[in-house]
Amino acid sequence: DTEGLLRIKEEIQKHNRRAQRHQEKKEKMQRHNRKLGDLVEKKTFDLKTQYEHLAQLRRTHILELTSVIFPIEEVKTSMRDPADVSSESDNAMTSSTVSKLAEARRTTYLSGRWVCDDHNGDTSISITGPWITLPNNGDYSAYYSWVEEKKTTQGPDMEHNNPAHTISAALCYATQLVNTLSLILDVNLPKKLCNRQFCGENLSRHRFTRAVKKLNANILHLCFSQHVNLDLLHPLHTLRNLMYLVSPDTENLGR
Repeated sequence: DTEGLLRIKEEIQKHNRRAQRHQEKKEKMQRHNRKLGDLVEKKTFDLKTQYEHLAQLRRTHILELTSVIFPIEEVKTSMRDPADVSSESDNAMTSSTVSKLAEARRTTYLSGRWVCDDHNGDTSISITGPWITLPNNGDYSAYYSWVEEKKTTQGPDMEHNNPAHTISAALCYATQLVNTLSLILDVNLPKKLCNRQFCGENLSRHRFTRAVKKLNANILHLCFSQHVNLDLLHPLHTLRNLMYLVSPDTENLGR
């Protein structure tokens, strides 16, 4: 029994020495982990600083791009409300008739359905200059109506102020701006759309509307990536959504 007791004591001493070595190793690992944690925290702070610096550079490039090459502005049109004109011509007109006329003015027949648009007839959005504009309500039917009419009309096109030309040019510039923004922001676009899509040959109604949908989808994707306020966006307002995206008031532009 005495010999057995001595053997047990020796084993206990051996386990104690091993436990002490394990404790020292544990403390060494804890010191190493704390050192790594401090290093990771410092690297994370440096990375965040670099991200902020990069975002500021992107923001500066975008604001220069949209102020010098692709300025986007809201253009007021001098159209009078039909309700006001009618009320001037008929003083006996009831208030219900005036309200109905105002409601009709805010309604647009677009792609086979009636769409309510508060900005209809009030404003348009220009890109690269006040002479190149798009309808604010997203109604680009003037383009494919002109294409269909041109197919049935013989002779050269002499209409230099044709709205279809303006729509084509504005959409072409918008496509080029969106593709450039995707490179600056390092954001992959969901739809592939080349810069010359709306230039050159006259597109059919199907191809035109398909290209416009791709462009609107890319613009919305960029807006989502930069955390643009969703209440400001509309799926049909091509240039207005772009204007909100590149606005200096967009806090997260460049993220």
